[in-house]
Amino acid sequence: MTPDQEPRRDDTPATPPPGVPIARTLEAILMVADEPQSLVALATAVGQPVAAVRQAVESLVADFDGVDGTTRRGFELREVGGGWRFYVREEFDPIVRDFVLTQNPTRLSQAALETLAVIAYKQPITRGAIAQIRAVNVDSVVRTLLGRGLITESFTDAETGAINYETTELLLTHLGINTLDDLPLISPLLADGRGGFDDA
Repeated sequence: MTPDQEPRRDDTPATPPPGVPIARTLEAILMVADEPQSLVALATAVGQPVAAVRQAVESLVADFDGVDGTTRRGFELREVGGGWRFYVREEFDPIVRDFVLTQNPTRLSQAALETLAVIAYKQPITRGAIAQIRAVNVDSVVRTLLGRGLITESFTDAETGAINYETTELLLTHLGINTLDDLPLISPLLADGRGGFDDA
């Protein structure tokens, strides 16, 4: 930074680097997005018309799919619940799952266990609702649980675009139970006898 440049204020909207195509800027944003991003949200982020963003997204989809001689990528840009997000291509799911499982330690952190418990008892539940119950940011923990195959994306809310999460059969296997009905009741563990998370 030169002496005559002032640092950007936190409340000043960021602008894409000059001369960079919209598609590349969108690619960078979508790479770090945890939730599907609507065209309107993307257009706002890059300061471009929705029509231009739609065209750029379509070009990214074609590029990643190997259209017109480009290399077909191991991931795809998919529209889910009215928004766009990167996903591993279905044919690579088994090998990616095995890689994630072998790269991660077998023990879950206390934060992961607490988050998993919230999901198990309140499912289906959104990331925002989990964060409200635990009063902390749970983004990285949810990604960990997804990577371990202990939870999965159940569905996307049509109105809010929020992803709902639920536990998988793998969790039941690890716990040695047949159904979620076999989970212990929370009420006896609470001093006031409340029925668990219902009032959270």
